[in-house]
Amino acid sequence: MTASRVQFSGEQLAEVRRLQALYPDRRGALLPVLHMAQDAFGWVSLDVEEYVAELFDLSPAHVHEVVTFYTLYFRQPKGRHVVAVCHNLSCHLAGAKTILGHLKTRLGVEVGATTPDGRVTLLAVECLCACERAPMMQVDDRYELDLTPEKVDRILEGLR
Repeated sequence: MTASRVQFSGEQLAEVRRLQALYPDRRGALLPVLHMAQDAFGWVSLDVEEYVAELFDLSPAHVHEVVTFYTLYFRQPKGRHVVAVCHNLSCHLAGAKTILGHLKTRLGVEVGATTPDGRVTLLAVECLCACERAPMMQVDDRYELDLTPEKVDRILEGLR
């Protein structure tokens, strides 16, 4: 990789160094730096993985393993909004499969894909920790509980 393809600003590099200094082993800062990279570049591409690996003197394979292990990193461009439907046991029993099917039909995409207009990325996730209010989903940084297809339609209409 050439450093010119993907590069943090001077201020961002200073933040990387500050985060690395917080840990006895600077690799402890890898997750927050990957979040910084995702925020800066929109997603964590292979070029971003290589760049971050250089910042930590790690192999790109090591960084790739971290990125692919955690579901919080996007490995392709994401939509303006991320809709994540919980499909763990409680949500599944309460109708998550129906909600997910409704979203797939309504958005015209499969799980893991982004609508052609770049508005919404649809995900299915393991647990969002609101079993007592299942089925539920997370839309960007807010939780939507006690879902029905009608409620989902209202939520989608509010996304611009």
